[in-house]
Amino acid sequence: MSVQKPSHISADGSISMVDVSAKAVTARSARAEARVVMSLDAARALREATLGKGDAFVTAQLAGIMAAKQTGTLIPLAHPLPLAHVDVRFAWCEDERTLRIEASASTSAQTGVEMEAMVAASIAALTIYDMTKAIDKGIRIEAVRLLEKSGGKSGRWSAEASA
Repeated sequence: MSVQKPSHISADGSISMVDVSAKAVTARSARAEARVVMSLDAARALREATLGKGDAFVTAQLAGIMAAKQTGTLIPLAHPLPLAHVDVRFAWCEDERTLRIEASASTSAQTGVEMEAMVAASIAALTIYDMTKAIDKGIRIEAVRLLEKSGGKSGRWSAEASA
């Protein structure tokens, strides 16, 4: 396996944003996930929409979408991208106390949207924590990861295919 030169470090050792100006604009997409593990009481309140702060799913979905749009300001060397689409969805795992959050992002640009999808999943998970912490302060956010990406020079990548 070849060792790749870090893309954000210049020859003199300083940090720099990767120059993507010579790259072609292509359709790009990414999916990421985060898992939120909570007590059965917190999960029940979330499912039954009995939280005092309102509808946590709508709030977390909106927070994830808004966060994806701010990735270029949150991650210092990330490029600001014109997002064509961002989606945040929720599903309960079989244990009934783990919420799976899946975020997807797409664009036509010179660089990928992996960070946007991961930021959306992460911020949606943090919003779920914020809205349920009164019931369970021990909630854990786990397994924030890229599930797949497509587009660009490296083409398609999938966590499932890489496992």
